[in-house]
Amino acid sequence: MTLDVDRIRKDFPILGTEMRGRPLTYLDSGASAQKPKAVIDAMSDFYSARYANIHRGVYQLSADATRDYEAVRGKVARFIGAKDEREIVFVRNATEAINLVARTWGEVNVGEGDEIVLTWMEHHANIVPWQMLADRKGATIRVAEIDDDGVLDVHHLASLLGPRTKLLAVTHVSNALGTINPVAELVALAKEHGVTTLVDGAQAVPHQPVDVDAIGADFYAFSGHKVFGPSGAGVLHGRYPLLDAMPPFLGGGDMIEVVSFDGTTFAPVPQKFEAGTPDIASVIGFGAAIDYLDGIGMDAIAAYEHELLEYATAGLDTVPGLRIVGRAKEKAAVLSFVLEDAHPHDIGTCLDGEGVAIRAGHHCAQPLMQRVGVPATARASLAFYNTREDIDRLVDALVKTAELFS
Repeated sequence: MTLDVDRIRKDFPILGTEMRGRPLTYLDSGASAQKPKAVIDAMSDFYSARYANIHRGVYQLSADATRDYEAVRGKVARFIGAKDEREIVFVRNATEAINLVARTWGEVNVGEGDEIVLTWMEHHANIVPWQMLADRKGATIRVAEIDDDGVLDVHHLASLLGPRTKLLAVTHVSNALGTINPVAELVALAKEHGVTTLVDGAQAVPHQPVDVDAIGADFYAFSGHKVFGPSGAGVLHGRYPLLDAMPPFLGGGDMIEVVSFDGTTFAPVPQKFEAGTPDIASVIGFGAAIDYLDGIGMDAIAAYEHELLEYATAGLDTVPGLRIVGRAKEKAAVLSFVLEDAHPHDIGTCLDGEGVAIRAGHHCAQPLMQRVGVPATARASLAFYNTREDIDRLVDALVKTAELFS
């Protein structure tokens, strides 16, 4: 299927704007994706004509809001291949999802002397919660190696799995390198050792088909704002038996059945993990984003973005003094790079002057920066609304930047 990118771009109002007197070239979707009008309209309509709190009101407006909110849970389940919509827990983002697992499953199942296996390419959100858990419990963090192209050493990871390993937590797609990890294979290796698994899918779900049932991980986390939806809505998918056995994450309204001063009984999964009033409008917008992506097709999106990646890689390789960091064979549309004599922040500033928006810094992956031997990189992360013309503007701006620092 060929994407009609010109039509798609018209669905995103911000892409018709200018920056620094030039057409906006937005190449930072890895940080947060832009929103189609369908999402913006769904949220506006909800606030304008259909807003009410959910799960609590007996009046029609509340009942309708509850129905629409819960319908999104089913959409998410279908979108990621979950067999049971009760396995979909709404959170604010992938970071909260991972912290939820660390603070509930982790508190019960990780003890002194136990081990948690991570990789060098993890986002801080999939490092810090496990470090905090390890500090509380007296556990140890072990780290699987990657090679100089940013490819995970699966054999080394397998060697780290042993009788004291309680958790393998791994990113599906590296936010800083674009490396696509063989997560189904990794989960299968972990299962051979009875190890629980968590996959950070924040960079995978927006850009390729994801089937959590086929992957088989115990937990899978991602953020709605990267999936072309609003900020404030994210997902933890967890296997129902695990979620059912886990204690609540937060206490308060809407996660209980009965409360007395003698004790409290909790609501069933997933409500047990959704205390208080959620960001209802963001969940509604998230549902609209899923509908929008379904209308395009994730297979078509993945194929188009791969073509863009190849075109962009070839373009960046022509820029004098530029070195791409991360050249895995299996890679999403993310290009991290450094430029001789130019700090990544200077690169980002120069490109901003040309209307080109990229990310510069350590990308919440400081251990990875240490591993690849740089303090930071510049990063262009692509989406299906980008074009070859966007890439050409990026390359032209980088050539000008290279000349400034030569």
